[in-house]
Amino acid sequence: MAAVIPELGRAQRLVVKIGSALLVDAQGLRADWLRALCDDVAAARARGTDVVLVSSGAIALGRKVLDLPAGPLRVEQSQAAAAVGQIRLARAYEEALVPNGVKTAQLLVTLDDTTDRRRYLNSRATMQVLLGMGVVPIVNENDTVATDEIRFGDNDRLAAQIAVTCGADQLLLLSDVDGLYTANPKTDPTARHLPVVEQITPEIEAMGGDPISGLSKGGMKTKLMAARTAVAGGCAMAIAEGSVLHPLQAVAGGARVTWFLPDTDPHAARKRWIAAMKPKGEVRVDAGAADALRHGKSLLPAGVTEVAGRFGRGDPVVVLDMQGGTLASGLIRYSSIEARAIAGHRSDEIESILGYPGRAALIHRDDMVV
Repeated sequence: MAAVIPELGRAQRLVVKIGSALLVDAQGLRADWLRALCDDVAAARARGTDVVLVSSGAIALGRKVLDLPAGPLRVEQSQAAAAVGQIRLARAYEEALVPNGVKTAQLLVTLDDTTDRRRYLNSRATMQVLLGMGVVPIVNENDTVATDEIRFGDNDRLAAQIAVTCGADQLLLLSDVDGLYTANPKTDPTARHLPVVEQITPEIEAMGGDPISGLSKGGMKTKLMAARTAVAGGCAMAIAEGSVLHPLQAVAGGARVTWFLPDTDPHAARKRWIAAMKPKGEVRVDAGAADALRHGKSLLPAGVTEVAGRFGRGDPVVVLDMQGGTLASGLIRYSSIEARAIAGHRSDEIESILGYPGRAALIHRDDMVV
């Protein structure tokens, strides 16, 4: 059976990663290119596609403003350049998207924000709200504060993690190469372009090379690592050469790319991930709540009769019915102390009990496997 190649124009939620070398050249920001990209983003939004941009370029922009020398920078120099460049990068995107009637938001994240479940839930909830309001989030690594221990180190892998976090069905890495080759095409004339990769095998991983551009950190190795993360999360990923004007339009029109195909969809992949976690606690519910869960509803505090175990926000718990049978498992939105306090109460009573407004659901249906 032939593989079904994704169509960019049919994406429901699209994450686009923009490399530094595309956005910034020796003269500075490539304003014409950015405006053309943002025209493409606006067209995608008009088709009903949610769009998230993961953009490099802050350090490249900042180092020009600070007149820092070419070549590797010290950590403190990179962080200073990022602090100066990030505000300019966000403003450039805003100014390019506003004429199209598109609102933007800036999200700065570190590796900790996606590996810690509490922070992960916060990031996911924020992006879901923004996308639901038609906003295009502009995401970058928080280079001003991130140290080696909490860094992604490249925006290819960051983009893949963002795609999984927000439940994207397609991820597009815009770079200075038009896909994966069997060898480096710049040095090996026999190198073949691979239009589709259905499975990331050791042989595929061995095809990774080194960074090509002096402005970008990521090479093919990091793109393959990103592909592994994306497809495991049910997200198809493409690598495309993005220097042309209107790069999204070019990919949708048939430009040469490499697609990495998942074996499931984002929703199923997320449910599989949650189901594989070891529970840290138990929540027992009444008959009404049990029936609601079976019909695809979220778990509200009012239906909870008992809370057992010690857990924090974002930890996995198992949901039991009155007889002790397993109903579901999911990521809980409150700590065990908070959950006990609000168990059996209506959602509109949460603020008066805890002293601050909380989320209506104890476990949201998107974070639950029944």
